[in-house]
Amino acid sequence: MPNSTKNYMTPGGWNRMRQELHELVTKERPALTQMINWAAGNGDRSENGDYIYGKKRLREIDRRIRFLTKRLENAEVVDPELREATDQVFFSATVTILRGDGCEQTISIVGVDEIDLARGHISWISPLARTLTKAREGDTVVLRGPAGDEDIEILAVMYVSLA
Repeated sequence: MPNSTKNYMTPGGWNRMRQELHELVTKERPALTQMINWAAGNGDRSENGDYIYGKKRLREIDRRIRFLTKRLENAEVVDPELREATDQVFFSATVTILRGDGCEQTISIVGVDEIDLARGHISWISPLARTLTKAREGDTVVLRGPAGDEDIEILAVMYVSLA
């Protein structure tokens, strides 16, 4: 995502990322550094698997901590429950749609760090979300894709908690 683009998130997504950061900083990293210090005290580090793996894992954790810190600093949290009642689709909406093949589907538009297709959470920058954005309940929109155009009818728009 470009730096100029806002990092929209729901409160649930922000809390999950904040919890992951907290776990890494307060539990995983200290335990790993303790193990690395123990392994380093065992002698030759060039053939010490615990030491080599530990250092590699420590770099991965530090990289993840930097990533999470930046994402959380730049996050703009949008609570769907505080939004005015509207039948128009915006970020954090839960939308029930009727696909072109007759299949009914419910999706929620969330931040790029919160995507979970199993739960129906799609990114606000995905083609489907962009197509639905600003449309209203009852509208039919056209999703243009590599397989051709698909008509999608918006059956319901809700703004509920996405915990």
